[in-house]
Amino acid sequence: MDTTPLTVDQIRQAPKALLHDHLDGGLRPATIVELAADQGYTALPSTDPAELGTWFAQSADSGSLERYLETFGHTVAVMQTREALERVAAECAEDLAADGVVYAEVRYAPELHVDGGLSLEEVIESVLEGFRRGQDRAAEQGNTIRVGTLLTAMRHAARSREIAELAVRYRDVGVVGFDIAGAEAGYPPTRHLDAFEFLQRENSHFTIHAGEAFGLPSIWEALQWCGADRLGHGVRLVDDIRGVDSNGSVDVSAAELGRLSSYVRDKRIPLEMCPSSNVQTGAASSIATHPIGLLRALRFRVTVNTDNRLQSQTTLSTEFAKLSEAFGYGWDDLQWFTVNAMKSAFLPFDERLALINGTIKPGYAQLKWAI
Repeated sequence: MDTTPLTVDQIRQAPKALLHDHLDGGLRPATIVELAADQGYTALPSTDPAELGTWFAQSADSGSLERYLETFGHTVAVMQTREALERVAAECAEDLAADGVVYAEVRYAPELHVDGGLSLEEVIESVLEGFRRGQDRAAEQGNTIRVGTLLTAMRHAARSREIAELAVRYRDVGVVGFDIAGAEAGYPPTRHLDAFEFLQRENSHFTIHAGEAFGLPSIWEALQWCGADRLGHGVRLVDDIRGVDSNGSVDVSAAELGRLSSYVRDKRIPLEMCPSSNVQTGAASSIATHPIGLLRALRFRVTVNTDNRLQSQTTLSTEFAKLSEAFGYGWDDLQWFTVNAMKSAFLPFDERLALINGTIKPGYAQLKWAI
């Protein structure tokens, strides 16, 4: 059997699904520079796009989630007008489609984009319009993509119920779900229980950032108190699996799952894992020791994601290529991750099935036959 790692160029041809990507973490450096000039924002560390891209990557590569999050001050600062939000969303759709992503859920926090005078509704409508434009432009270039948005509430703020209500209000025109994000430590998901209970009553979907910088209690609260459909990251779930050594390796046949990890696997709760980002924030020590290898071997509902393409200088194809090199993954593994993502998407069942059977499986079959 050929164990040569798949390349980024090869993987780019595969139809992929992405569930965890932040709009304000995926701007093109050149766009940041141009928007800053248009809006009179003078705090950028560099106005050279190449240098600015390098600065974002180096600043995010700190081993600290809090320091990583500080880099968003610059991207959010230039996303305060209708025109800027539409442009960023349109370019996001085009960039993902060019990477072979056929379905994406992109999240952002509307409350972070009102400093220029926009209302929350105007922010949401601008982003939705941008994605519509981006999808159309991608199609003109021969790349088909469908983008749904997740409205995020900041876990240190107090607007989660308001954002949750907007997620329900706009769910028939492109918003597919809700999320909370920001520093985990000190801001447990139960602070926003009112929002989650409202969403459950409205039969709406939501995911929660949990188990990234904080441990098992964050995951437990997200699931057992808040009722999350998916877990954003969930890396620290590995702390509930006995038999794992300091390098993250384990004899899978001898692995002992605790009550929480067993529950997550038994219930097929999706894990939105973001390997490169997790290494940058210190949630994992390296790609080779990332818990995704263990969790995939134990057949958890694992998905692969980008998190923040700008800060991590990555694409979904790049993430898959790194995993292929680290764990020897081939086309069957990549298809498994992709089908997991589509099964877990916040789309109606028949629409998920149509993408799996009509696009994803035929696309991978063609690639495997071409080898």
